Amino acid sequence: MAPKPFIAPIVESTAVFKPDIFNGKVLFCTGGGSGIGRGMVYAVMKHGANAVIVGRNAQRLEQAAEELSKETGRVCIGVPADVRKPEQLRAAVDKTIEKFGWIDFVINAAAGNFLSPISGLSENGFRTVIEIDVLGTYNSIKATLPYIRKSKGSYIHVSTTMHYRATPWQVHVSAAKAAIDATSAVLAVEEGPHGVRSNVLTPGPIGGTEGMVRLMAAQDTRMEDAIALGRMGDNHDCGSATVFLFSDVASWVSGQVLVVDGGTNHLSVPYVKYPDAMLDPEPYKKKAAKL
Repeated sequence: MAPKPFIAPIVESTAVFKPDIFNGKVLFCTGGGSGIGRGMVYAVMKHGANAVIVGRNAQRLEQAAEELSKETGRVCIGVPADVRKPEQLRAAVDKTIEKFGWIDFVINAAAGNFLSPISGLSENGFRTVIEIDVLGTYNSIKATLPYIRKSKGSYIHVSTTMHYRATPWQVHVSAAKAAIDATSAVLAVEEGPHGVRSNVLTPGPIGGTEGMVRLMAAQDTRMEDAIALGRMGDNHDCGSATVFLFSDVASWVSGQVLVVDGGTNHLSVPYVKYPDAMLDPEPYKKKAAKL
């Protein structure tokens, strides 16, 4: 009988890093009200930072900010803003400075995603994802950079492995995330002399996120069977990587892409059923649409 495959444990960052390493620090995060972004904010706050989370859904932000404050014992406030609108992001930054006085860390986690083959993807749908992911990241950088220079702070931009290989039904996301990776690299080179670091955090299949649930429905297989370390990712995995990249031990790490995916990317397993979903996409689109 073959041995059972290893399943990697889920470890909170506080099990390794001191809980006070970010005392006095301030985090500004777009897309921090839910999903991976929320998990990243939680981890940074657990180590002492206060935070501002930004998103379009004011009710979700308020609830998330209240929960994060209770869970971590730190202060989190939600500021509604659309990352596609520079003036709204500048206003959110102004409120952050008014509340806390400075910004040390920025996470760009706001993103848009849905499943669609190129043949069924509208120009507006493609543009919307580019605007949220790419322009939203750029707008956030522009709004926060003067303060990150002052604090000699750090950026983390959330990306994906979709564009490393051709991922069916994800052309819009692939194009957007490739642009984010390039933007981060240029930011690291230009702003390094000012004491600013910029890195990319690239999650693999994180369980429970809306995008992954839809992809798994379209794929119609067990994602765990294609992950070298035996399980879906967890928000704690992304949170721990975030703590590392923002911490002083990463002071010489900039312009890099940290993939947190349990080895998934190296297995080249398509996220949607191939080639069936290419030849007749409707049944798979309907599965994803029901969720």
